[in-house]
This record gives sequence, C-alpha cells and structure tokens, in this order.
Amino acid sequence: MRFAHVSLPGSQEPRLAVVQDDTALIVEELFPGAPRFLEELIAGGDELLERVRQTAADAGSRHPLGEVRYASALLRPPVILAIGLNYAAHSSELGLKTDSTPTVFVLWPNSLAGHDSTTVWPRSLSESVDYEAELGVIIGRPAKDVSAEDALSHVWGYTVVNDITARDIQYSEAQWSRCKSFDGFTPTGPFIVTADEVPDPQNLHIWTVLDGHTLQDASTAQMVRPVSALIAHLSKSVTLLPGTLISTGSPGGAGYSRDPQVFLRDRSTVTVGIDGIGALTTHCRILD
Repeated sequence: MRFAHVSLPGSQEPRLAVVQDDTALIVEELFPGAPRFLEELIAGGDELLERVRQTAADAGSRHPLGEVRYASALLRPPVILAIGLNYAAHSSELGLKTDSTPTVFVLWPNSLAGHDSTTVWPRSLSESVDYEAELGVIIGRPAKDVSAEDALSHVWGYTVVNDITARDIQYSEAQWSRCKSFDGFTPTGPFIVTADEVPDPQNLHIWTVLDGHTLQDASTAQMVRPVSALIAHLSKSVTLLPGTLISTGSPGGAGYSRDPQVFLRDRSTVTVGIDGIGALTTHCRILD
C-alpha cells in the first residue's frame, strides 16, 4: 500500500491518507478509532494495517492529489538516523574515506519537511547548500541485535529523503548533525510504500534533478552496506523502535564535487526520486 500525510483544502492539520489512483483517502474516516498518523498505524501492527487495507478497498470519499498539501512522510519519528559515506562514488567525490564501519549521525526533527514545500535559509549562514537523494527506511517492529538475514522483516516501509547539507559547515565541524538539520533540510515523502511492495531495496533507481538538470543517477545496488546490514549494525547497540527513520546514504553526483560546483540557489527547485516509491520536490529560498 501507499500512504502519505496530507492536508485537505481549508485545513492545516495533516492526516494520514491511503493513496490510490491519484487520490487520497483519509484513514481516520475509515472506521472508529482509525489511525490519524503513520506512527499510530505502525504501532497497530499487521492487524491494523490489514483492517485499513480491507476498509479502504470499498471506501468512496476520495480527494484528488492535486488538491492536497503534503507533510513529512513521518511526523514524529522516535529518531532519525542517517548514514554517511554509504556509496563509494559519493565518499570519493567528497574526499572522505569510507570507514570499516558505517558513519552514523542523527538528524534533528525540526528539519523534517514535506513534498512541494519551501526550505528557507539565510545567505549569511551558508551559500554552499547541497542536495542528496537517499532511500529512507522505516522500522515497523522493534529491532535489537538482529541478524542481517532477519533485518528486512523489521522494515515497515520505504520513503524518499533529501538529505540537504550545508557543505561549508560540514567541513568546519567534527560532527554532521547541524549542517544537515537546518529547518526544512530533511524533506521526506511524498509517499510511504509498505515493505511488501519493495521486494529488493538494493534494486532501486535513485536520482536527482536540479532546475531541470539530472545530477544524480544511480542504483541502490551501489550501496557499500545494504539496508539489511545497516539495520543489523545499528541494532547491536540500540533498540530500533517502530517509526524510526533511517536515511541510508547518497550516491555520487553531489554538487560540491562538480567543476564548477553546483549548489542550491535562491528559487531553485530540486526533485529527488526513487522509482517505485516517489519523487520528492523542494523549493529553495535564500534570504539576504
């Protein structure tokens, strides 16, 4: 199934919706006690998901996707874990070494944003802001010390993430959380696709288009460590709680490494996408 958090015309409150045939069906309206947000649906387990699936099949009150506004794929994840240097081409172009273990950092929740939103930052803070298309993995069942062979059974679904990064700050500080956690620097969505619709997360076309130019064009098969290995590694030290979002790294083609360099400009439009999951657009404004 395919879900999204959307706001209907005349409302600012995002609600979970089933997405079918270019329409949105508000899950909360399907039956008494139905979940309002994705986190509630995940917490309800397979039984609740199946009830939503069966009820949505016969529901009739649908809204055209062209009339809704999107919020972040997840509104209140328990944590956002990001993986750096997980594609060899990206590590090389940044002049950074891929370590023997994954590079892990945390993104702050204020950075979450939805599809077709506008991300704003002051020019005085950074003029070297870059894009990074990434596969987002959403945990469905608690994962503690799981094996790589069992890891994907703990995945609830997948989404698209743009790990927007202020490169000048990234290279001036020892940690990466702040340079990637400005307000609106972690757009996600527009859709969340349940795991059963993605039989192999290592066989997905991932790409970025900035102002009409394709700048990233790769496959998740090029990950240094596949999704299963990342989950297994993370779960050795912490319990991955339901609703946890893991952003799994970006392929080569970042603007920082280009000659001349290509950064997000005032009024730029950047779309990152993964075939079979969705295309996530962000509009950029830089304040003088």
